[in-house]
Amino acid sequence: MRIAVMAGLVAVVALSACGRSDREPRLLNLRAAGEGPDEFAILPTRPLEQPEDYAVLPPPTPSGINRTDPTPEADLAVALGGRAEALARGGVDGGIVTYASRFGVAPDIRAQLAAEDLEFRRRNDGRILERLFSVNVYYRAYRDQSLDQYRELERFRAAGVRTPAVPPDPVLQDR
Repeated sequence: MRIAVMAGLVAVVALSACGRSDREPRLLNLRAAGEGPDEFAILPTRPLEQPEDYAVLPPPTPSGINRTDPTPEADLAVALGGRAEALARGGVDGGIVTYASRFGVAPDIRAQLAAEDLEFRRRNDGRILERLFSVNVYYRAYRDQSLDQYRELERFRAAGVRTPAVPPDPVLQDR
């Protein structure tokens, strides 16, 4: 009887290991119940402004763009020192591309990074039972590549860098 139970367990484990259709390792096993909302599609609008002259306002365009609509691509181009007008014309700002490639460009960088990432995920795919039960091994796999945010904060503060977005240490507030 025990031999039959053990043989059955071995068969289940062996068959379940073959069940995945894709052979790429998955370090982060997340499953959503449905499609759900896209959190990254929600962008804040710009604040409303009162124009100098109401006669210069453009006519309303139903389903068109609004002056307060966010333009993340144009905002990013300006933040990087480029021109938003180049993006508005449907082009690419050559100044940003030139600046970003000033130290050279590897033509096969995407393929190289994809191969390195696949190899990393294969090395850190988890143990057999973790793969069998879809245990999340993402945080353990990337532990060596993550920053200790508190240590970095202390390093910045010791160097004299202001960190106004970080609340003060509650222990220091009580003193």
